[in-house]
Amino acid sequence: MKRRAILLFALIAACAAASRAQAVDTIDSTLKAKIDRIATQVLALRGVPSASIAVVQGGKLVYTQAYGKAHLTPDVAATPTMRYSIGSISKQFTAAAILLLQEQGKLSLDDAVGKYVPDLTRGKEVTIRQVLSHTSGYQDYWPEDYLMTPMMKPENAQYILDTWAKKPLDFVPGTQWQYSNTNYVVAGAIVEKITGEKLTGFLAEHVFRPLGMKSVLDRDEDALTSTDATPYVRAALGPLRRAPEEGRGWMFAAGELAMTPHDLALWDISMMTQSILKPESYKEMFTEVKLKDGKGTQYGLGVEVMNRDGHRMIEHSGEVTGFVSDNIVLPDDGVAVAVTTNHMASGASQIAQLVAGTVSGAAHQTEAEKQALAIYRDLQKGTIDRTLLAPNLNDYFSAQTVEDFRTSLGPLGEPLTFRQMGESLRGGMTFRGFQIVYPGKRLRLTTYTYPDGKLEQYLIEPAD
Repeated sequence: MKRRAILLFALIAACAAASRAQAVDTIDSTLKAKIDRIATQVLALRGVPSASIAVVQGGKLVYTQAYGKAHLTPDVAATPTMRYSIGSISKQFTAAAILLLQEQGKLSLDDAVGKYVPDLTRGKEVTIRQVLSHTSGYQDYWPEDYLMTPMMKPENAQYILDTWAKKPLDFVPGTQWQYSNTNYVVAGAIVEKITGEKLTGFLAEHVFRPLGMKSVLDRDEDALTSTDATPYVRAALGPLRRAPEEGRGWMFAAGELAMTPHDLALWDISMMTQSILKPESYKEMFTEVKLKDGKGTQYGLGVEVMNRDGHRMIEHSGEVTGFVSDNIVLPDDGVAVAVTTNHMASGASQIAQLVAGTVSGAAHQTEAEKQALAIYRDLQKGTIDRTLLAPNLNDYFSAQTVEDFRTSLGPLGEPLTFRQMGESLRGGMTFRGFQIVYPGKRLRLTTYTYPDGKLEQYLIEPAD
């Protein structure tokens, strides 16, 4: 009994130390309250059991937190130390492995895949760049958003290649963009052929250990434990039930990794600081791949590349049975948000986008945004500073109109984000459009401002 008590105490102490290592809270208290509000309200709105998040601001990890239930039976609260599967976010790590091998002179992105993996359809034409950018034409082996019965049994990468990468192509290489998990099985096979080691072993040596990513688990090899989150699914509007699990080998290179958001955020920081790959490799990864006709794909190598509200954004979501995740990096803003959830719903993406917008917006609020938000807050209380209003708008805001603003906007509380979306000139005035975001609700504010600063318009309507 004494020895058992000592072991139990050691286990508790180890868990407590791990929890402290994963718990980060150096964020502004007002911003933290907004983030917590986003997560808890989205969970309630979407019916998701739990979410775990990590936030990077100013290029530093400033906040980790978990919400809701990691296990429903028994009832266990989620914590930042728990691992969740990150699904297709794994693809950017596979792409990084390929780029590392190119840096070592062992391959080129423009090599034909047939040089390394024999007997694939048109293997002498399809390039490594095309499989990493989903422009190869290889058919997706798992487009479904549920787990099919055959995938519950163990299989290997060669079976996936034999079954899907030896079919006729869905299109001529380079002429279309079509998401396909098969592409990344090809890429993973190339890494293992060249290195002579497992893909995750190569990544551990060159990425995970150098970045201190200690929680990473290869779910094709090892199962999540009772100290990690449990995956759940729901049929239609039915109750949450424990998700079935993929058989060994089915997620290889396309979605096999599990980790904490804390460790995923360490990877996000490395993409900002360019600490693992050479600058030219990050440029390859983050550059939109164009089709042969010149059309864009909004996809680089293992990541989506977009410009949202004037901010360069690197993003990818992930989904395997019972887990959905989203990872957003705004490299020019020093902001990143990693979100993992344990349910097949859209909560992860919604949380990530709202938090990323909130964090980046907090650092870049314009004077026009500050004034418009101040007026909004006053109207929620049933007041307005009439010295800001031109005569027509002053007349518009009758006592009844101000009361309607108060009763309809006041109960909504503080917006999650309040951002200017556009600006133009019209009628001798400056027109501005703003987006006001709440969980499950978006509003549109339009204003007209005279050169002397007086407002001629301040109107709010639903945006959805």
